[in-house]
Amino acid sequence: MADLLRVHAALQPDKPALIEGDRVVTWAARDERANRAANALRSLGVDPGDRVAVMAFNSIAGFEVSGGLSKLEAIGVPINFRLRGAELAYILNDSGVRAVCAGPEFVEHLEAARSEVRSSLSFLALAGAPAPDGWLSFEDLLAAASSEQPEVEEVEGLGATMIYTSGTTGHPKGAYRPHGVPLEQVMHTIGMFDLRQDDVHLMAGPGYHSAVGFFSALTTACGGTIVIMSRFDAEDALALMQRHRVSTTFMAPTLLHRIMDLPEEVRARHDVSWLRALILGAAPCPFSLKQSATDYFGEVLYEFYGATETGINLLLRPEDQLRKPGSAGLPPDGQEILLLDDDGNPVPDGVPGELWARSVWLATYYNRPDATARSMRDGYFSVGDIAYRDAEGYYYICDRKIDMIISGGVNVYPAEVEACLHAHPAVADVAVIGVPDDNWGEAVKAVVALHPGARAGEPELLDWCRGRIADYKRPRSVDFVADLPRDMAGKLLKRQIREPYWEGAGRRI
Repeated sequence: MADLLRVHAALQPDKPALIEGDRVVTWAARDERANRAANALRSLGVDPGDRVAVMAFNSIAGFEVSGGLSKLEAIGVPINFRLRGAELAYILNDSGVRAVCAGPEFVEHLEAARSEVRSSLSFLALAGAPAPDGWLSFEDLLAAASSEQPEVEEVEGLGATMIYTSGTTGHPKGAYRPHGVPLEQVMHTIGMFDLRQDDVHLMAGPGYHSAVGFFSALTTACGGTIVIMSRFDAEDALALMQRHRVSTTFMAPTLLHRIMDLPEEVRARHDVSWLRALILGAAPCPFSLKQSATDYFGEVLYEFYGATETGINLLLRPEDQLRKPGSAGLPPDGQEILLLDDDGNPVPDGVPGELWARSVWLATYYNRPDATARSMRDGYFSVGDIAYRDAEGYYYICDRKIDMIISGGVNVYPAEVEACLHAHPAVADVAVIGVPDDNWGEAVKAVVALHPGARAGEPELLDWCRGRIADYKRPRSVDFVADLPRDMAGKLLKRQIREPYWEGAGRRI
């Protein structure tokens, strides 16, 4: 990646590499700033293979840090900017970072966590951030650093990465790829999405999310231009698509939902005809949302299934989005997929099994050999997702194993019930959970948020499910809420939704 920065700077020095608001950074300037960042970090004792944490909104400064880390062959550790206090200290301690870089909004939060950090770190305030006592100004360090290319042994392909999982099931775990990914696989992934040198990519989601950073890295590898959104706003996203003729973007379905929730007359004001690839991931995208998005954007939707730990395991291409409702797609070349039952035996088509994946993208959990061992089987990795395969070889994710409901001894996979309810025109969002039941052990409950102004009561939604899904899967009750908690990647916080119903039950299943 460091070599690609240098090559693109030589071949297209004046082409925009990064755009944030009215500020434009050319490829020559991006490469020069990356050199300065690498030399500045090295002056602080950061060596190849060391880790540096970054907590910031999307910004040019963030790309300067990541470019410097690539030049130095050091490893960036992006931190979820919603974490606070002990949560921050946990990641800084667990990852063993040598330095941490903070945007202006997060200096105070990291300063508050310093007392719980066990090792001595360099704390760097990014551009625009005040530098409290004991902190260094990243901008001052860059100004004083050499602009020459640092001399380090370069790694071919996508360099080493460490990204902490969301932690919705406990402490976050660092998904660690110490040897990166071969260049051949990087180029193959670029081809999967037909990414090009003349692409303009909209960075819409938070950069700490693995897929957001990944698709920005692929655009960098191609020599394209990245338009940076500090924080997402639906109408601003459409305005940027028109202004910069955006051709590719990645977003979680929750962000696409915000765009499609805009009034039709607002969406009609923006020309998005240059968009060639709208890539969806991080959470399942409801079929109704795909339909409306296809009507607006055209046949440009890609949806992938994968995980921070395993990369992209399945891909549903634009031509299959409406033909294969609910499918997560087919395995790309280089991905091997197994569906196994609880005894480790392969399941036949149409029968749900735990999904195991093998490829060069697999990560291990940093400092957690026990967790890695639990997730590995004969070179295959599982994050506990349940899937089945149809007769054409397309895969369908039923749910995560931990979300499975056992009602009367029968397994119920909430995602299937949620998909049924999502199809109701009044339903904006839904979570299906198991709640305590004296007779059945667990009863299926739907927690529903309706579209603004929509009306639908419990009897109507229960009747909607009748005939659409098997009787044993149908919710026995429906609760209504204004909205459902999701993390920044758009994933439902099921544990948080379940908790009130299980309080005092003396059990959790």
